[in-house]
Amino acid sequence: ELQPDRSSHLLHPDVQLMAVVALEDLLASRRLWRGQSAPSALPAAQPTGLAGLDAVLPGNGWPESALTELMIPADGVGELELLWPALARLSADDGLVALIAPPYLPYAPAWHASGVRLQGLHVVHAQAHEALWAAEQCLRSGACSAVLCWPRQADDRALRRLQVAAESGQCHGFALRPLQAARNPSPAALRLVLEPGPPRRVQVLKCRGGVAPARPIPFPRSTFR
Repeated sequence: ELQPDRSSHLLHPDVQLMAVVALEDLLASRRLWRGQSAPSALPAAQPTGLAGLDAVLPGNGWPESALTELMIPADGVGELELLWPALARLSADDGLVALIAPPYLPYAPAWHASGVRLQGLHVVHAQAHEALWAAEQCLRSGACSAVLCWPRQADDRALRRLQVAAESGQCHGFALRPLQAARNPSPAALRLVLEPGPPRRVQVLKCRGGVAPARPIPFPRSTFR
C-alpha cells in the first residue's frame, strides 16, 4: 500500500527556523518582494458628469488624491467643460480650486454659470519655470480641493512629484497638456485625450486600477447642464 510522503512535516525545528530567517533576509535585502492583497474596493471617486466616462473608470469618476492628465490638441476644445461639473462640487462650501498660471484669464461669468463658486477660485500667477513648483506646493498643502496646471514641458520626474503631492495633500490634480505629451509615459493615475471631432470624444489612455477601453467615449456638448 502506498503511503503519502510526510517527510516535509518531519523537519527539525532548527531547520524550520533557518528557513524563516533566510526568508526574512531575502525580504530585507529586497531580493524577494512581498505581495499585498488587492483592496476590495477603490475609494469613492468624484463623478465626471459624463455617464459614459464614469462607467469605464475605476471608482466611477475622477480618481481621488491623484493626478489626472488631460491631453488636448488646442486650447478651448472643451477641456474646462469636462472638468467643470467636478470643480463645481469641489468648490462648494469652503472648497478651494487653484488655477496655476492658466494660459488665459478665466472668464468669471462662464465659471459661475458652470456652478463653480467664484469665492473658492484662486488664480496663481507664476513664470513658466515656477509653475510646476507652485502646482506641487498647492497640491501638497492640504488646503486645496483641486489644482489645475498647464505644463507645456514636464518630464517623468516632474509629473511624479505632482502625483506624489496630490496623494500627500489628498487633492485632485489636473494637468492640461499638449496632445504630443500622449506619446510619453506618465505616472499620472488617469490619462485622457480630448478629441474635438466632430463628433467630440474622450479617449482613455490609462486608468490606474482598471483597463483602458479600446473605444473613445462620446462627449456631446449637451451633456452638462
